[in-house]
Amino acid sequence: MNHSKKKGFSFGLTSGVITTLGLIIGLHSGTHSSAIVLGGILVIAVADAFSDALGIHISEEFEGIHNFKEIWEATIVTFLSKFIFSLTFAVPILFLNLYPAIIASVIWGMSLIIIFSYYMAVKQNVKPAKVIAEHLFIAITVIFATHYIGDLAAKLG
Repeated sequence: MNHSKKKGFSFGLTSGVITTLGLIIGLHSGTHSSAIVLGGILVIAVADAFSDALGIHISEEFEGIHNFKEIWEATIVTFLSKFIFSLTFAVPILFLNLYPAIIASVIWGMSLIIIFSYYMAVKQNVKPAKVIAEHLFIAITVIFATHYIGDLAAKLG
C-alpha cells in the first residue's frame, strides 16, 4: 500500500471510529433512542466521510508535493474507509437492544483502535503498549466527554 492509501486508510479508520463512537455515546445519553442513534450513524457515515475526504484532499494539495493521482488516492481511500468503518457501527444498533448495542459498539471501536495501533507500532518498530495506551486514552476521553455532553443536552432540552 502506497503512502497516499496508507494516509487515507489510517485517517478514515481512526476518524470513523472516534467520531462515530462519540456520536453514538452522545446521542444515546441525550435521547436513549435507537432510531436517533442509527440516523446519526448514517449521517456521519455520509457527511463526515465527505468532509474528511475533502479535508485530506485539500491538505495533500496544500503540501505541494503530491501528484494528481496521489491526491485522489488519499481522497478516495479516506472517504471509503471512513464511510465503511462508520457504517459498521450500525450493525449492533440494528440487531441488539440499545444499551447492549452501545456496549458492543464501544468494544468494537476499542478493538479496531487496538488492532490498528498495534499494527502501526510494529510497522514503526516502537513499543505497541505505549502506542495503544495513548490511542485508547484519546478514545476513552472522547467517550466520556460525549456522554456528559449528551446528558447536558438532555437536561437543557
